[in-house]
Amino acid sequence: MEPSSHMSVILDLSPTQWHLSSLPKNTFPLSFRSFLSQTLALLNSHLALKHENTLAVYGALPGKSVLLYSSTEDKTEAVDDGLADANTYLPFKVVDTAVTSRIGEELDALSEIEEEAPCQLVGALTKALCYINRLINPSAASVNTDAQASPPEPRIVVLSVSPDFSTSYIPLMNSIFSAQKLKVTIDVCKIYGPDAVFLQQAAHLTGGSYIYLERRDALLQHLIMTFLPPPSMRRVLAVPTQDKIDFRAACFCHKTIVDVGFVCSVCLSIFCQPVPVCSTCRTKFPIKSLQRLNASRPTPPPSARATSAAAPGASTLRSGLSSSMGSVGLGLSLPSSNSIRVNGTASPNANQSMNGSGTGH
Repeated sequence: MEPSSHMSVILDLSPTQWHLSSLPKNTFPLSFRSFLSQTLALLNSHLALKHENTLAVYGALPGKSVLLYSSTEDKTEAVDDGLADANTYLPFKVVDTAVTSRIGEELDALSEIEEEAPCQLVGALTKALCYINRLINPSAASVNTDAQASPPEPRIVVLSVSPDFSTSYIPLMNSIFSAQKLKVTIDVCKIYGPDAVFLQQAAHLTGGSYIYLERRDALLQHLIMTFLPPPSMRRVLAVPTQDKIDFRAACFCHKTIVDVGFVCSVCLSIFCQPVPVCSTCRTKFPIKSLQRLNASRPTPPPSARATSAAAPGASTLRSGLSSSMGSVGLGLSLPSSNSIRVNGTASPNANQSMNGSGTGH
């Protein structure tokens, strides 16, 4: 018998990005109202697959993240008696009413004067992992009362419209490692905007699917065909996979995404340029090694030099992993005398210059 499934859905509720997505100048404009109606169809379909399936919905808002709905909580007061409809399945009505009303309340509470803060996608992801941890590792009291129940098969679905924020790289990677330990699959649907580098890595490292939605008018079809089946069923289904994965990381010094960085050999912190002292573990590096590394750094093209002069710390870097600062980078272990150059993504051969897709973190 197939186990029950738990799905935590994270909705990106950035007002600015949804306004840009709905503009008529887009090839396939998608309004937030249309997105929400199609997302509710996914949630209802998940609950209809199996009676024991559970659901949690989180909202990633500017500056905060909130729980919009949880099927494990008591929802006796979620639907007013006056809203009951004989032609509507009550659990569907509960989900639709709870999610739409909570989203409306949170959006109305946002201040229109202040500049929009970045959406707390990492905060919502962390809360979803904590919620799943309680489900698969119940307390002693719940185990005694429900000893026959087996833990559900967990997964997280992220519906994103916001771009990557380099400052969220470290907490997002910590969340990915936690998801790996809990065996939680993270699926990502990028609905609007450029590809999300960090979310690509999250989907790949947890065995999930990453989809960049080119035709937003086919959102519901992608949600149902790709994200509705639980991970245990995907072994017999042709679920879309990623052709290539961007494994770039964000440096710890300027929080900018770099193609290649210098890695501390002690704590594996990533830097966009050689530094005499690691800012994380305070390890000191030999001056001669720093001079040699600076001399071996390739000269960037004129356009990159102009960009670097305009924005210090955000320069285009194409340098190798150092022998003294670090011999480990982007998931690769090398001898202390070797260096490696990575452009974009990498291949499994660690002794060659790499182009294309990377091996992983």
